Amino acid sequence: MADKHLSLTPDALLMMDAIARNGSFAAAARELGRVPSALTYSVRQLEDALDVLLFDRRSGQAKLTAAGQELLTEGRRLLAEMAGVANRVRRVATGWETELTIAVDGVLSPVTMLELVEAFYAESAEGPPPTRLRLRTEVLAGTWDALLSGQADLALGVALNSASPTPGIEVQPLGELPFMLTVSPHHPLAAAEEPIPDETLARFRAVAVADSASRLSPITVNLLPGQDVLTVDSQHDKLQALLRGLGVGFMPEPWIRQALAEGHLVTRAVRRTSTPASFGYAWRASSGPGTASLGMALQWWLGQLASATTRHALLTRL
Repeated sequence: MADKHLSLTPDALLMMDAIARNGSFAAAARELGRVPSALTYSVRQLEDALDVLLFDRRSGQAKLTAAGQELLTEGRRLLAEMAGVANRVRRVATGWETELTIAVDGVLSPVTMLELVEAFYAESAEGPPPTRLRLRTEVLAGTWDALLSGQADLALGVALNSASPTPGIEVQPLGELPFMLTVSPHHPLAAAEEPIPDETLARFRAVAVADSASRLSPITVNLLPGQDVLTVDSQHDKLQALLRGLGVGFMPEPWIRQALAEGHLVTRAVRRTSTPASFGYAWRASSGPGTASLGMALQWWLGQLASATTRHALLTRL
């Protein structure tokens, strides 16, 4: 039993991850700087220690068995937890996190985000803070999901109507953003009588951005029953699809401002009641009062978000 425990080292888990990602022992060996025979031998040692078959080698590729997939899933979780422990230890020693991951909803201003990153790196005259930043773009429930699952330390642009109160999570309002029905000037709806009812809207293909949530239930917004849908990965792709007349969609005003001014898109009034979407930002609460016990990098970002100017820029600048 002790041998089984000792076999699950960080190196073994990293090896499993590399093989699964690369799809072959040879490619994983190149990534890890090892020879393929040594990697094959290490896998067989791990299989012997656990008394399971981790890879099905019959196809000539490194295909995971069910047991191998379970080890990979749990191994990645353990590696993330170990990285989190190291991060917390460093924070206790220096006050700065090793890494800070920020989940950003795709509707927010990428220009403002990069300006904030630039300001963060210029925070100290002695050099940039010793915290690596990681930005990840999420959509709808995916932003909240990233925070709840521990994949992000700070979530920007969580939809307040879908972010249920959660113990240990602090949420503050970011602001509101109006969404408008948007079509190409050549689309049939561009000449339809306003306000457009749902029964008319449902006859035309909608363009929607896929919710990035992997654990929470995905959210659908402004889609009608039976309506054909073209699903894309980002707000930018949605804008491009609308410009080409591939469908109709509700877009945040800043994203279409220039296209409206240039006559490449038009907005249409709808009969249904429409209210601006309310967004917020969220983080894991500190153990003590206020934010004093949070890492210094997270404190810096929360300090920036306390500014109404910053919050407004995240919602309105493109």
